[in-house]
Amino acid sequence: MKPILQIEDLWVRYSGLPVIQGVSFDVNEGETACILGSNGAGKSTILKAIMGAQRAFQGKILFEGNDIRTLPTEAIVRLGVTYVPEEKMLFGPMTVEENLLIGAYIIDDEAKKQENLEYVFNLFPRLEERKTQLANTLSGGEQQMVAIGRGLMSNPKILMLDEPSLGLAPVLVDEVLDTVKRLKEEKKTILLVEQNVRETLEISDKGYVIQTGKVVTEGRPQDLLQSPEVQKAFLGM
Repeated sequence: MKPILQIEDLWVRYSGLPVIQGVSFDVNEGETACILGSNGAGKSTILKAIMGAQRAFQGKILFEGNDIRTLPTEAIVRLGVTYVPEEKMLFGPMTVEENLLIGAYIIDDEAKKQENLEYVFNLFPRLEERKTQLANTLSGGEQQMVAIGRGLMSNPKILMLDEPSLGLAPVLVDEVLDTVKRLKEEKKTILLVEQNVRETLEISDKGYVIQTGKVVTEGRPQDLLQSPEVQKAFLGM
């Protein structure tokens, strides 16, 4: 299987200090890969570097075989890379439907936009019920649905999700991760950063564990769940 995304020897600095140090990994088309690590390990920084929101000073970011490391974010989006940030970044005074349609700004075909909108409403029926409701009046779980739905509106070739369950009640965590599982079953290509280690590994094809900006272990989910490092650091065993 050929990787759609390849990260090779990636280095990223904040205020002159390296926070990502020689990270390498890949994501194959149609699979779900996850990045695990404690707070401050550098997980979100990697996603931001892929999107061009945080510049890497060394290494390669290959998307479909082409190095995108120096491209502007909009160009990266147009290639088919979508990032759903931890902060959601919805437009509160706008309706659910308006927020979703913003995600399709690179699509000129109005019929395709409506087709994508129907897909999102099928994925999240609650959003169709609230499509005229202002985003800032939604619950945290509903706002996360809008954020993920907006990310899907551009027909991404890879969807990068940054802590989609963060701050949600347990029942909503399950709902969000069930959505990721459904997208996986549809063969969407997903790069997932999550704090719910066991649940994330259960829906992933492979995982990478980050500590202090470095990949310290990687492998199949079943192997990582049995790893003493993962059990001690994340599963309280």
